[in-house]
Amino acid sequence: MTKRPAAVDLVVIGGGINGAGIARDAAMRGLSVALFEKGDFGSGTSAWSSRLIHGGLRYLEYFELPLVYESLNERRILQRIAGHLVRPIRIAIPVYTGARRGRGLIRLGLTAYDLLSFRKVLPNHDMLNRDETLAAEPGLNSDGLCGMGRYFDAQVRFAERLVLENVLDAEGHGAMAANYSPVTGVLDGGSRVRGVTYRDGPDGPERSIEARAVVNAAGPWVDSVLATAEEPAPDLIGGTKGSHVVVSRFEGCPTDAIYVEAKSDGRPFFIIPWNGLVLIGTTDIRYDGGLDSVRATTPEVDYLLAECNRVFPLAGLGPDDVHYAYAGVRPLPKRTSGPESAITRRHIIHKHGDGLGGMYSIIGGKLTTYRNLARQTVDGVVRDLGLDVPPSRSDEFPLPGMHSLGDAEAALNARGWLSDEGVQRVLAVYGGRVLDMIAEVDAGRLPAGALDEAGRVLAAEAGFALATECAVTLADIVHRRLMLGFDADQGRPLYPALADEAARIEQWTPERRQAELDELNAYSDSFRLGG
Repeated sequence: MTKRPAAVDLVVIGGGINGAGIARDAAMRGLSVALFEKGDFGSGTSAWSSRLIHGGLRYLEYFELPLVYESLNERRILQRIAGHLVRPIRIAIPVYTGARRGRGLIRLGLTAYDLLSFRKVLPNHDMLNRDETLAAEPGLNSDGLCGMGRYFDAQVRFAERLVLENVLDAEGHGAMAANYSPVTGVLDGGSRVRGVTYRDGPDGPERSIEARAVVNAAGPWVDSVLATAEEPAPDLIGGTKGSHVVVSRFEGCPTDAIYVEAKSDGRPFFIIPWNGLVLIGTTDIRYDGGLDSVRATTPEVDYLLAECNRVFPLAGLGPDDVHYAYAGVRPLPKRTSGPESAITRRHIIHKHGDGLGGMYSIIGGKLTTYRNLARQTVDGVVRDLGLDVPPSRSDEFPLPGMHSLGDAEAALNARGWLSDEGVQRVLAVYGGRVLDMIAEVDAGRLPAGALDEAGRVLAAEAGFALATECAVTLADIVHRRLMLGFDADQGRPLYPALADEAARIEQWTPERRQAELDELNAYSDSFRLGG
């Protein structure tokens, strides 16, 4: 276990994408940083998005031009510093007679999108007529079809890995990062906060740490963190729930991602080829329920399947076709009226006063813009503290997995442990960090070869997750390190072998091994309909 410091410049609460990005930016500038996450890194809201790195085309309707420009600029930066995780994806918008967004409006929006991303490396949009549209996507519903607009954005296949690599890079620059370490209190220093108390691990003692500043990046749990402070604070978060379903590729399945209006309520939603499957979502519903086990409801699943079947009539999807469904709560600013879609997605860095000086709460934001939010947050912290530190360079230095990608692929191919599919899977998960894993195998600390007969998974991956990637539980390994939990079968055939390897490395008792397996199966079951 990493030694816990008694005092730091900055405590960051929340190990999702925003907290991880803030910790990385601050550590890169030379600040001493402690990052605390109550569960596993990337296990909250960051994991439950539509997995797009996008400019937010629909935000143009609400004239949020600065947000669109910022998002498109950040998309370009993420393709450069995390290109092993963030890949281009083409998105198509079918246009139907009577739709709220007609062909002219779509063309105008896509033209504005191109202009706002003038430094991009992706192609500009194009517009197709009806015949061209059906040639490109023959499975589309042809009734009332007028044509289609197509444009490029980007996709992060595994958002959990983007979070993790920010955490690992923060640690590489000296930060202390602790998962399963919930903050239990905010220490009152009179007019300013002076640190926090936290639980040091799942069964660990309560400790305290002093800090010159505290950033509350707990996402939907921001208000829960504020409630632990002696000084009262207003509620800041008014979350909305977004649900997704995952199915196999169906008859007439699209080649590109499809962005279309739902007939029942006019809300745009996506049908996205993803991870060899199809991701359908999302909903946008005000939510004030429990936050620790948010799941998609039957009406939400039925809504998404019905709308997909309408757009692709040959799909014929029903509940039995859903491999799993997931849902999360967007930590948006508190609003009590107006449509959910109109609530801004731009981030707000709330600087507290009145006894909570030195504390900042992050409201809203997008997966796409996390790096710039982090830069702005740390800019504000160092300015308020009067620190003389260099400006952010988080846009210049690649994340760890971006290094030596070519060498990693060559090394995997030379070993011959994996099938071609397995090589591509491992590179998509770890990028160049595969070389670190191979070095551990060569040193005799991790086993060689494949774990499965299909040659998709390395035998070394479970040990690598435990030794170098902050994994604690078997669920961490399966769902947020190896990313097998997002396969159609959720990786279930490999659970016993992974449990055996984890037990060997961590010296788990037979009882602990079985408990980990039971908890993993229960967690995976919870994403299945009726689970």
